[in-house]
Amino acid sequence: MSKSSPSRPGGKPAKPGKPSKPANGGPHQVRIIGGQWKRTPLPVLDAEGLRPTPDRVRETVFNWITHLIDGNWEEVSCLDLFAGSGALGFEAASRGARRVVMVEHSGPAVRQLEANRDKLKAATLAILRGDALAAAQNAAQREPGGFQLVFIDPPYHQGWLEKVLPACQQLLAPTGLVYAEAEFALDGADAPAWMQAWEVVRADKAGMVFYHLLQRKSGAGIEA
Repeated sequence: MSKSSPSRPGGKPAKPGKPSKPANGGPHQVRIIGGQWKRTPLPVLDAEGLRPTPDRVRETVFNWITHLIDGNWEEVSCLDLFAGSGALGFEAASRGARRVVMVEHSGPAVRQLEANRDKLKAATLAILRGDALAAAQNAAQREPGGFQLVFIDPPYHQGWLEKVLPACQQLLAPTGLVYAEAEFALDGADAPAWMQAWEVVRADKAGMVFYHLLQRKSGAGIEA
């Protein structure tokens, strides 16, 4: 229940404070941080469960990636398995990724992604409607080692990382990177057993979100 604004000493009621601005630059939009479309706002579907990666986290993550690939974005093929708002995939395309493939199961979200792609005239960006696990397994069979970067920002508490990471072992290039968001840390003493094939090369936390960059451990077996 809202409370009435306190009165000023002169007896006039205080003006209600302005609502705080959303973290991503406006209601239901994200803003591209770097590259050719820097500062471009993109509309985001207002849908339950859709939570674009915050600007601050994206900036940190893309700084990590840019450093680890020596800035050679033109050599990067990227797979965004839970595209949602497209914040991660559009950011990669803006920075010059050779190819970005977005996978999203929601029809309305796909239509919004397509509208944003058309707005940007993003010729290197493909959008697929479908299941993330099936898409990852498909890519592993059709293009083994064909991707240098995979984004996994799935719904929480559904075990998606455990399901999808085995396919990523096959579809990733030998030095490829996986960006993974989770509701728990993927490293340290409490790391889950299914992380044994992966090395956490960067990690941080924002609020209750743990975010990581992963690489396949050298010598780790490739799971079918």
